[in-house]
Amino acid sequence: MIEETSAGIVLFRKENSKILFLLLNYPSGHWDFVKGKMEEGETIHHTAIRETREETGITDIEFIENFEEWIEYNFQYQGELVHKKVVFFLAETKTKEITISHEHLDYAWMDYQTAVEKTTFDNAKSILTKSKQLLDKTL
Repeated sequence: MIEETSAGIVLFRKENSKILFLLLNYPSGHWDFVKGKMEEGETIHHTAIRETREETGITDIEFIENFEEWIEYNFQYQGELVHKKVVFFLAETKTKEITISHEHLDYAWMDYQTAVEKTTFDNAKSILTKSKQLLDKTL
């Protein structure tokens, strides 16, 4: 079995009094957060920052303290079983217009309820809910 670690960010921005979350549309059809594989010598924070820049062009991110959520899952890749661990951080950006990479089909800024409905996987819905709960307490 192949072991992989990825890191990502639940990105949000404020528009008037609303909090909007960024979701990316992946070629397989699902909607999810920015994330990608760690490269040699990177910390999980560096991976999350690099992947955000590569996938969206966003460089102005401010991490929210006390948010680090891990998920794990298995999938098949070229006939091999892959065990993937992904850590998500929560961060704010002021950037509205983004430039998606070739890895994605589309993006959208959505309020919490719309994002929960649009997010494909239960683990992503759970992370989004935890993000919202923390933001409700701290903002």
